Amino acid sequence: MADDTKTREGILGIPRRLYAWVLSWADTPYGPLALFALSFAESSFFPIPPDPLLMALCLGALAHSFRFAAICTVASVLGGVFGYALGYGAYEAVAQPILELYGKVDTFDEVAAKFRAQGDLAVLIAAITPIPYKVVTITAGATQMSLGPFVIASVLGRGLRFFAVAGLLWWKGEPIAAFIEKYFEALALLFGVLIIVGFAAVKWMH
Repeated sequence: MADDTKTREGILGIPRRLYAWVLSWADTPYGPLALFALSFAESSFFPIPPDPLLMALCLGALAHSFRFAAICTVASVLGGVFGYALGYGAYEAVAQPILELYGKVDTFDEVAAKFRAQGDLAVLIAAITPIPYKVVTITAGATQMSLGPFVIASVLGRGLRFFAVAGLLWWKGEPIAAFIEKYFEALALLFGVLIIVGFAAVKWMH
């Protein structure tokens, strides 16, 4: 992977030292375990997304790319369920301070109203795009969204995101890595828009 720390810091919004710390796990035997822990934590409270470490691990062992994507997906969904539990059972004590950290408390009522109207779509979009997924998982629990649709939307969204990244790296390797990093947010947002259009089309047909 090209060593372009400034681009990574600007595009992914990750401070340089934290980015370096995340990537350092790729060169250890504990890389997959670190990927699991990071993916779990990011879905409920931690600010750093697992994508950089996922990319580094895939580039280091392309044959295992889809295994890394599976680890990422499973851990992220489990972390999402943990975030859901925080919102559901410990909102004021634990979940609200997390939302305050991300400056989302003032907009909680607005987001909650959207969840009550169509929570599964909100979870799916957040699971794919750069929208902080932890904010969505906590809100889903706080608004008591049905757990089944929440898990299904999380699996679909997180799976699409991580397997798309792993699949591109498995297919093209190093040449595609710089492109993904440079346009990560734009690609994720485009993917999210396509999901919305797809849902709207299905709803219109019915």
